Formats: sequence, structure tokens, C-alpha cells
Amino acid sequence: MKQEHVMTPPDFAAEYARAMVWEQHCCLPLDPDTSVDELWRYAEAGASFVSVNVGYAPHDIAGTITVLSAFRRHVLMNPDRYVMVGSVDDVRRAKATGRLAVAFDLEDTGPLGGRVDTVQTYYDLGVRTMLLTYNQRNAAGSGCHDDSDGGLTDFGREVVAEMNRVGMVVDATHCSYRTSMDIFAASKAPVVLSHSATRAIHDHERNVWDDQIEACAETGGVIGINGVGIFLGENDTSTEALMRHIDHAVSLVGWEHVGLGLDFCFSGEDTGDELTQNPDLFPPSYRQWDRIDFIEPERLPAIAAALANRSYSSEAVRGILGENFLRVAENVWR
Repeated sequence: MKQEHVMTPPDFAAEYARAMVWEQHCCLPLDPDTSVDELWRYAEAGASFVSVNVGYAPHDIAGTITVLSAFRRHVLMNPDRYVMVGSVDDVRRAKATGRLAVAFDLEDTGPLGGRVDTVQTYYDLGVRTMLLTYNQRNAAGSGCHDDSDGGLTDFGREVVAEMNRVGMVVDATHCSYRTSMDIFAASKAPVVLSHSATRAIHDHERNVWDDQIEACAETGGVIGINGVGIFLGENDTSTEALMRHIDHAVSLVGWEHVGLGLDFCFSGEDTGDELTQNPDLFPPSYRQWDRIDFIEPERLPAIAAALANRSYSSEAVRGILGENFLRVAENVWR
């Protein structure tokens, strides 16, 4: 049996510096005048890649393209800090030059405007991941907070097929149980749960059951454990709370299928506004706290240290920190 190296304190810093640290999902305020440079906090914490949301369920094509264009322009106008992702080589180039690779994601198929041909347009503009539904039913399928679960629709299946064709990663986060299982069966490429937590550890409707995690892994995909307090526990954003979910996912499918999708929201005020303005998307459980807490980018080194202290091998730590999502990108992006 191959002997795996376990990180010890003296070599941890060097190992972390070499790791490809990958944040699969974070949220800036969806306003074209947003300060995109908030993303640099990830680079300062040691990350080399971040996927930034540019639109979700309430947004149409026009609003989404406006935000995406503003974010994209800022990235392109600051090449000393950022690399706009077109390929996996761009991510590696960002890592080698101390910059931050930036890609975009969509949380819902609403921004497609009911047309599958817009998938290619979004991909060409830097969107590399899209989830099919956001909490509630849409034209593609049912959401995790729906009263009834109708599964993936015919339109949803067309979207999955088109995403497979153009090289966009299919994401089952926020989807209903049946919709997610239909997605895993329909996709010809690896599917991710980009920013989910485990329902066995904390029973919240937004979290995913063990068999959903296993079905995701069977596609070759990865579950990115999120850092949202209300999904990890009772608004618990401790590193230990995150680790409980990571450990459980690893026990189910192995470290090769687990990553990080912290879902960090840079503006707590903006998060509160979204809950207030879109009450149909969020059940009352989201509003029982004075504020929802998130694990911040600066926690990434502590998360890596916690993995090492749990005697995960250096290979496993690198995989969970980012190489597992990198593998998915290598297999899916065109």
C-alpha cells in the first residue's frame, strides 16, 4: 500500500503555499457599481481561484449581463491582480504568478430567459458553473424549499445537455431532492454540489442527504462544503462546525469528492436586503437570526490546518482545498 505523507507543523506553511486553494462560490452584492476588489481578500488568504456569482433567481438576462459585464471589466482592467478564466491553464497561470483567477457562476436558470442558446453566451463571458434551480420551482425543475417535488423538467434536461456540450459545470445545489437526482442521472459530465452542507450533520432543507452526495460523487463530481452558519448548525461558523460536515462527506465518498464552496457573502446588509425583497425564495427559518453569519476568506489557512491536524494526508488536504474542483474543471471546461 502506498504511504501517504501527513503534514506536520514545520512543513504546513510550505504545503499550504504550494496548494491550489479553490473557492467554488462566493457572493458580491449584485450591483454593477460593487467594489470587485473585495475579492482580493481571497488572494491575501492564499487562494488562487474564486467563482463569483453574477445572477440568481430574481434576475433576467438584462440585469445579469449588466452585473457580469461590470465585474468582468474590472477583472480585465486589473491584470496585475486578476486573471479572467478562460481555461484551466489560466488558473495555473494565476497560481504561478501570485494572482487570483476569477470565473463566474449563476444560481438559477432564470437568467437564461427561457432559452438554452444563452448558455453558450454566458460561457463565453466567463460563467463556468450554473445551478438549475434556486430554492423554488422554475422552468428547469423544483427547488429545495418547494412544497412538492416535480423533479427536472424537459427544459431542465435541455439545459443540462447544452451545459455538457459547451463545457459549463452542472450544479445541483439549491435543487430539490428529486431534481438533483434527475440531474445526476441526466448529465454526461461530472456534476457538483458547489456550496452545500450535509443534512445528516445538520437537518436543514437546504442541505443534502447522504445519497445525494453519493450520487454526485458517482458522476465524478465534488461537494463543496459551504460556510453558512445556518446550514452548518445553529448559525455556527466555527471551523469545527465546518470540519464536521467535511469529515462526514469524506466518510461517505472519500476525500477525492469533497471541496470548499464557502458561499461567503461580502455584505451582510446586502444579504438581509435579499431576504426582505424576495420572501418567496426564503422560508422563515432564514430570518430567525439577527444576521446570518459566514466563514470568511481569512479562515482558509485555519481550515487547511484543521484538515492537517485531523491527520488527513497532504494529498487529501490539497484535494479538498482545491485540486478536486480543479479536476472537475479539467474534465468539463472546453
